[in-house]
Amino acid sequence: MTVEHLLPFGDRLRDVSPVLVAHGTRNPHGVNVIAQIAEAVSDRVGTTRTAFVDVLGPNPAEVIADAPRPAVLVPAFLASGYHVRQDIPQHVAAAGRPDTIVTRALGPDPAIAAVLRLRLIEAGWEPGDAVVLAAAGSSDESACGQTYLAARQLESLIGGRIEVGFITTASPSVPDAVERASRHGRRVVIAANLLAPGLFHERLHTYGADAVSDPLGVDRRIVDLIVTRMRAAVSPYRRRTAA
Repeated sequence: MTVEHLLPFGDRLRDVSPVLVAHGTRNPHGVNVIAQIAEAVSDRVGTTRTAFVDVLGPNPAEVIADAPRPAVLVPAFLASGYHVRQDIPQHVAAAGRPDTIVTRALGPDPAIAAVLRLRLIEAGWEPGDAVVLAAAGSSDESACGQTYLAARQLESLIGGRIEVGFITTASPSVPDAVERASRHGRRVVIAANLLAPGLFHERLHTYGADAVSDPLGVDRRIVDLIVTRMRAAVSPYRRRTAA
């Protein structure tokens, strides 16, 4: 059964204003990718605005305050770290809109693992190559734990042991993970556990791997996941308001 069958627009999301909240980047291609994802979501559920917690605007508080209906925010993050647990709730409070709905973060999720597998294949990965799952990193231990879960989900699709490395803040670092993965003389391919291009993805090309996958980017499964997150969050909200 497709998400379209589960989620008729008029039944679930007609009374909310969808907002996709991303980190933000100075890379114009990265900004464009987020815009394209939001546009694809808009085709499914109506106009979906974007907001950013860092680097550029508008920020979530500005978008929420301007929303004509209660906003439903989807944190476009692949783990629930500081930005999801702290920044976004602070923006919601600053906007003065207690009717705002915040969904779960995007990851980890089997749909993301499926896109990671595709990006690995596109980068030239073949069975037998060593893989390092590279994530942004977080001071939040639970967020780091979610990255290890993402690695296990990808392992279930490609087989073998996947090393985990973090680009910043947490350890092991991506260079350490690449070094460890290469000890048996195999090619090493980095699976970029990133949504869009930016500084972090550029760094991955400097860490000595034989290949680096593209970020997740615009993919039907990512769009489906965003819509599913909205549906799951809005349904109980509609029941509460109807009671």
